[in-house]
Amino acid sequence: MLTDPIADMLTRIRNAVRVAHTHVDLPTSKLKCGIADAMKREGFIWDWEKIDSKPNDTLRLHLKYGPDGECVVQHIKRVSKPGCRVYGGAGSLKKAVLNGLGVRILSTNRGILSDREAKEKNLGGEILCEIW
Repeated sequence: MLTDPIADMLTRIRNAVRVAHTHVDLPTSKLKCGIADAMKREGFIWDWEKIDSKPNDTLRLHLKYGPDGECVVQHIKRVSKPGCRVYGGAGSLKKAVLNGLGVRILSTNRGILSDREAKEKNLGGEILCEIW
């Protein structure tokens, strides 16, 4: 049992990128699939898939690298933690991460969205992580 499965997911991605793996496997959940989908929409991973296996399903993220092998994910950090939740309103999301080069992934009442998508829909929510 993990106390923070999102932090575990981000750590697995960080470790896989550092050693230039093409993909990373992790236990699946709806929240992790939502984060993976937001990362795909923002261009940080190529794709993700859910692999049926026993005893638990596996989520496979296909990592993305540049034409010369440079990492697309330079930094990935958990913001809201189980002991200290961080929320952002629609008005407080105006400041972009690294002047628009990075994104925050939020958990809103309309699903898992990036900060750009949340601004368009005028939504706020729990800030799960920052990626650049």
